[in-house]
Amino acid sequence: MAPGSSTLEEMVKSTKRGVYITRFHYTHCPDPVKVIMTGTTRDGTYFIENGEIKHPIKNLRFTDSVLSVLSHVSLISSERKLQRDWWGTFTSLLPALKAERCMFTGATTF
Repeated sequence: MAPGSSTLEEMVKSTKRGVYITRFHYTHCPDPVKVIMTGTTRDGTYFIENGEIKHPIKNLRFTDSVLSVLSHVSLISSERKLQRDWWGTFTSLLPALKAERCMFTGATTF
């Protein structure tokens, strides 16, 4: 994915209320026709309020259309990071994204 022009700090500062997610885990696509993805957050999920990271929160389950989430991206970071999937099958060079909406459907017990 091509880089944008934002920084992670700018993304956080421009957020009134939101969730900062460092990694997704166990993602899969139960409805490939609608590009519905589901999975959980992992290894760092934090609550953002008034432009500041306030505290860690429990991992969240998400279920949403990738097309819908990507259509609500407002900022893309200029820095990209190599990311490998859980099984080591794919490696991607990805920027951070600020999406204005994503459907969370529950929280984990940890």
